[in-house]
Amino acid sequence: MRIMNVVFTPTAWQQYTDWQKEDKKIVKRINELIKSIDRDGLLEGIGKPEPLKYRKVCSRRITDEHRLTYNFDSNQNLIIYSCKFHYED
Repeated sequence: MRIMNVVFTPTAWQQYTDWQKEDKKIVKRINELIKSIDRDGLLEGIGKPEPLKYRKVCSRRITDEHRLTYNFDSNQNLIIYSCKFHYED
């Protein structure tokens, strides 16, 4: 699957820029997860990908505490909804 663009929601972008200031290893991991989504698809690859119940998004582990939540839109853009905390904590 080829991603057209990676689009962060405003909340996810704020979280991503916070990680850039707080922990470069987390930023590297997020980038690896995005590459895996591009290479392997929504539910394959690293980070234990799984669909979330009752929501139309998928999740991958960044760390034990933090998750990347995402989905594709109709134009094959990867939409990142969050990259900090465990879902909406």
